[in-house]
Amino acid sequence: MRVTEKGQVTIPKEIRDRLGIVPGSEVDFVASNNGALLVRVDNPEDQNSIRDFDDWAARVKGTFDTGGMSTDEFMVWLRGERDDLNPR
Repeated sequence: MRVTEKGQVTIPKEIRDRLGIVPGSEVDFVASNNGALLVRVDNPEDQNSIRDFDDWAARVKGTFDTGGMSTDEFMVWLRGERDDLNPR
């Protein structure tokens, strides 16, 4: 997507529908070292709103328990076996 001279972009319909963004909705961009994320802001006055991706990542670090599974084991648990990776 292209940014206009006024710094505007059009949010694709698929994203608007998925996030429930309608005319008048409040959105924000969350900065990270790798770019930015678009987030819907239900209550812009909320002091707990995520303003920076790195701050959010630091707050949630260590809150997810994989039950001792490795990353590969967790991905198989989450997605199921991948037949396309080990063709017969």
